Amino acid sequence: MKKLLLKSIDFTYRMVSRLRRLSYRIFGFVKYKGESHKARHRRLSEGFFEEFCSGNGLDIGFGGDPVSFNAEGWDFCHGDAQFLLGVPDHKYDFVYSSHCLEHMGNPFVALRNWWRVVKPGGYLIVYLPHRDLYEKRNQLPSRWNSDHKWFFLPEEDELPDTLGLRNVIARSITGYELIYLKVCDEGHTITDPSSHSNGEYSIEAVVKKLPVV
Repeated sequence: MKKLLLKSIDFTYRMVSRLRRLSYRIFGFVKYKGESHKARHRRLSEGFFEEFCSGNGLDIGFGGDPVSFNAEGWDFCHGDAQFLLGVPDHKYDFVYSSHCLEHMGNPFVALRNWWRVVKPGGYLIVYLPHRDLYEKRNQLPSRWNSDHKWFFLPEEDELPDTLGLRNVIARSITGYELIYLKVCDEGHTITDPSSHSNGEYSIEAVVKKLPVV
Protein backbone atom coordinates (compact mmCIF):
# COMPACT_ATOMS: atom_id res chain seq x y z
CA MET A 1 0.00 0.00 0.00
CA LYS A 2 2.82 2.38 0.94
CA LYS A 3 4.72 1.66 -2.30
CA LEU A 4 1.53 2.18 -4.30
CA LEU A 5 0.97 5.54 -2.60
CA LEU A 6 4.55 6.68 -3.34
CA LYS A 7 4.20 5.62 -6.98
CA SER A 8 0.93 7.54 -7.20
CA ILE A 9 2.52 10.68 -5.72
CA ASP A 10 5.50 10.36 -8.09
CA PHE A 11 3.24 9.90 -11.13
CA THR A 12 1.12 12.90 -10.14
CA TYR A 13 4.19 15.09 -9.62
CA ARG A 14 5.65 14.14 -13.01
CA MET A 15 2.36 14.84 -14.76
CA VAL A 16 2.04 18.22 -13.04
CA SER A 17 5.63 19.08 -14.07
CA ARG A 18 4.89 18.21 -17.69
CA LEU A 19 1.71 20.28 -17.64
CA ARG A 20 3.64 23.22 -16.15
CA ARG A 21 6.22 23.05 -18.94
CA LEU A 22 3.49 22.87 -21.57
CA SER A 23 1.56 25.72 -19.95
CA TYR A 24 4.67 27.91 -19.89
CA ARG A 25 5.29 27.36 -23.59
CA ILE A 26 1.72 28.42 -24.37
CA PHE A 27 0.88 31.06 -21.76
CA GLY A 28 4.08 31.91 -19.88
CA PHE A 29 4.09 31.57 -16.09
CA VAL A 30 0.68 31.91 -14.50
CA LYS A 31 0.72 33.68 -11.15
CA TYR A 32 -0.36 31.60 -8.18
CA LYS A 33 -0.13 31.79 -4.42
CA GLY A 34 2.83 29.67 -3.35
CA GLU A 35 5.33 29.53 -0.51
CA SER A 36 6.52 33.12 -0.94
CA HIS A 37 2.94 34.34 -0.75
CA LYS A 38 2.43 32.49 2.54
CA ALA A 39 5.33 34.41 4.06
CA ARG A 40 4.34 37.82 2.72
CA HIS A 41 2.28 39.06 5.68
CA ARG A 42 5.00 38.09 8.17
CA ARG A 43 7.70 39.68 6.04
CA LEU A 44 5.76 42.91 5.66
CA SER A 45 5.43 43.17 9.44
CA GLU A 46 9.18 42.53 9.84
CA GLY A 47 10.28 45.13 7.29
CA PHE A 48 11.86 42.31 5.28
CA PHE A 49 11.32 43.83 1.84
CA GLU A 50 12.68 47.27 2.68
CA GLU A 51 15.76 45.84 4.34
CA PHE A 52 16.72 42.98 2.06
CA CYS A 53 14.89 43.34 -1.28
CA SER A 54 15.89 46.78 -2.56
CA GLY A 55 17.30 47.29 -6.04
CA ASN A 56 17.30 44.56 -8.68
CA GLY A 57 16.78 40.96 -7.62
CA LEU A 58 16.67 37.42 -8.93
CA ASP A 59 14.09 34.91 -7.68
CA ILE A 60 15.38 31.39 -8.36
CA GLY A 61 12.66 28.78 -8.79
CA PHE A 62 9.92 31.42 -8.58
CA GLY A 63 7.32 29.31 -10.39
CA GLY A 64 5.09 32.31 -11.10
CA ASP A 65 5.13 33.50 -7.46
CA PRO A 66 7.93 36.13 -7.35
CA VAL A 67 9.03 37.39 -3.96
CA SER A 68 8.70 41.03 -5.05
CA PHE A 69 7.93 43.16 -8.10
CA ASN A 70 11.61 44.03 -8.61
CA ALA A 71 12.83 40.44 -8.84
CA GLU A 72 13.39 38.70 -12.16
CA GLY A 73 12.26 35.10 -12.26
CA TRP A 74 14.47 32.09 -13.00
CA ASP A 75 12.93 28.65 -13.38
CA PHE A 76 13.39 25.37 -15.26
CA CYS A 77 12.66 27.06 -18.59
CA HIS A 78 15.66 29.41 -18.14
CA GLY A 79 18.25 26.71 -17.46
CA ASP A 80 19.76 24.72 -14.61
CA ALA A 81 19.35 26.67 -11.37
CA GLN A 82 22.40 24.91 -9.97
CA PHE A 83 24.70 26.80 -12.33
CA LEU A 84 22.87 29.94 -13.57
CA LEU A 85 24.82 29.74 -16.81
CA GLY A 86 24.95 33.05 -18.64
CA VAL A 87 24.28 35.18 -15.54
CA PRO A 88 27.21 37.57 -14.93
CA ASP A 89 28.97 37.74 -11.57
CA HIS A 90 27.82 40.43 -9.13
CA LYS A 91 24.70 41.32 -11.13
CA TYR A 92 21.98 41.48 -8.48
CA ASP A 93 21.36 43.45 -5.29
CA PHE A 94 19.58 40.42 -3.87
CA VAL A 95 19.11 36.79 -4.85
CA TYR A 96 16.16 34.92 -3.39
CA SER A 97 15.20 31.28 -3.58
CA SER A 98 12.09 29.64 -2.17
CA HIS A 99 11.79 25.86 -1.88
CA CYS A 100 14.38 25.21 -4.57
CA LEU A 101 17.66 24.21 -2.89
CA GLU A 102 16.20 20.86 -1.82
CA HIS A 103 15.77 20.01 -5.53
CA MET A 104 19.45 20.58 -6.38
CA GLY A 105 21.68 17.57 -6.95
CA ASN A 106 24.57 19.46 -5.36
CA PRO A 107 23.32 22.22 -3.04
CA PHE A 108 26.89 23.37 -2.33
CA VAL A 109 27.52 24.11 -6.01
CA ALA A 110 24.12 25.77 -6.26
CA LEU A 111 24.79 28.11 -3.32
CA ARG A 112 28.19 29.04 -4.72
CA ASN A 113 26.63 30.05 -8.01
CA TRP A 114 23.76 31.90 -6.38
CA TRP A 115 26.31 33.73 -4.27
CA ARG A 116 28.42 34.46 -7.34
CA VAL A 117 25.73 36.67 -8.89
CA VAL A 118 25.13 38.75 -5.72
CA LYS A 119 26.74 42.19 -5.63
CA PRO A 120 29.08 43.02 -2.73
CA GLY A 121 26.85 44.52 -0.06
CA GLY A 122 23.86 42.56 -1.38
CA TYR A 123 21.89 39.69 0.09
CA LEU A 124 21.31 36.01 -0.57
CA ILE A 125 17.99 34.85 0.88
CA VAL A 126 17.28 31.14 1.14
CA TYR A 127 13.86 29.82 2.12
CA LEU A 128 13.31 26.06 2.16
CA PRO A 129 11.19 23.37 3.83
CA HIS A 130 12.04 22.37 7.39
CA ARG A 131 12.30 18.59 7.53
CA ASP A 132 10.36 18.14 10.74
CA LEU A 133 7.61 20.62 9.84
CA TYR A 134 7.10 19.59 6.21
CA GLU A 135 8.43 16.10 5.57
CA LYS A 136 7.80 14.84 9.11
CA ARG A 137 10.12 11.92 8.43
CA ASN A 138 13.89 11.34 8.65
CA GLN A 139 14.68 9.56 5.41
CA LEU A 140 14.12 10.08 1.70
CA PRO A 141 12.03 9.82 -0.37
CA SER A 142 9.85 12.80 0.40
CA ARG A 143 6.26 11.96 1.16
CA TRP A 144 5.04 15.05 -0.69
CA ASN A 145 7.48 15.78 -3.51
CA SER A 146 9.40 13.00 -5.24
CA ASP A 147 11.91 15.47 -6.70
CA HIS A 148 13.28 16.46 -3.28
CA LYS A 149 16.87 15.27 -3.18
CA TRP A 150 17.68 16.51 0.34
CA PHE A 151 15.97 17.24 3.63
CA PHE A 152 17.05 20.29 5.65
CA LEU A 153 17.29 21.29 9.28
CA PRO A 154 18.50 24.70 10.52
CA GLU A 155 21.77 23.57 12.11
CA GLU A 156 23.28 20.10 12.13
CA ASP A 157 23.57 17.49 9.38
CA GLU A 158 21.88 14.14 9.90
CA LEU A 159 23.37 12.21 7.01
CA PRO A 160 22.78 10.63 4.61
CA ASP A 161 19.56 12.51 3.77
CA THR A 162 19.48 15.64 5.93
CA LEU A 163 21.72 18.69 5.71
CA GLY A 164 21.99 21.56 8.20
CA LEU A 165 21.49 24.84 6.36
CA ARG A 166 24.02 26.70 8.51
CA ASN A 167 26.64 24.06 7.66
CA VAL A 168 25.83 24.17 3.95
CA ILE A 169 26.27 27.95 3.91
CA ALA A 170 29.58 27.75 5.80
CA ARG A 171 30.95 25.06 3.47
CA SER A 172 29.79 26.75 0.26
CA ILE A 173 30.66 30.45 0.44
CA THR A 174 33.10 32.92 1.98
CA GLY A 175 33.12 36.64 2.74
CA TYR A 176 29.69 36.76 4.32
CA GLU A 177 27.74 37.82 7.37
CA LEU A 178 24.83 35.63 8.40
CA ILE A 179 22.16 38.19 9.28
CA TYR A 180 19.81 35.53 10.60
CA LEU A 181 18.76 31.92 10.24
CA LYS A 182 15.39 31.04 11.73
CA VAL A 183 12.46 28.67 11.67
CA CYS A 184 9.29 30.11 10.13
CA ASP A 185 6.14 28.29 11.26
CA GLU A 186 3.43 30.97 11.24
CA GLY A 187 0.05 29.29 10.78
CA HIS A 188 1.50 25.79 11.03
CA THR A 189 -0.84 23.53 12.98
CA ILE A 190 -0.84 20.11 11.27
CA THR A 191 1.63 17.74 12.90
CA ASP A 192 0.13 14.46 11.67
CA PRO A 193 2.83 12.80 9.47
CA SER A 194 0.17 11.43 7.12
CA SER A 195 -1.28 14.89 6.38
CA HIS A 196 0.26 17.72 4.39
CA SER A 197 1.29 20.66 6.55
CA ASN A 198 -0.39 24.04 6.51
CA GLY A 199 0.93 27.56 7.04
CA GLU A 200 4.67 28.18 6.89
CA TYR A 201 6.89 25.13 7.40
CA SER A 202 10.24 26.56 6.42
CA ILE A 203 13.73 27.70 7.34
CA GLU A 204 14.74 31.21 6.29
CA ALA A 205 18.31 32.51 6.09
CA VAL A 206 19.54 35.94 5.03
CA VAL A 207 23.24 36.26 4.17
CA LYS A 208 25.00 39.54 3.39
CA LYS A 209 27.89 39.63 0.94
CA LEU A 210 30.68 41.63 2.51
CA PRO A 211 32.45 44.23 0.34
CA VAL A 212 35.88 43.20 -0.91
CA VAL A 213 38.56 45.06 1.08
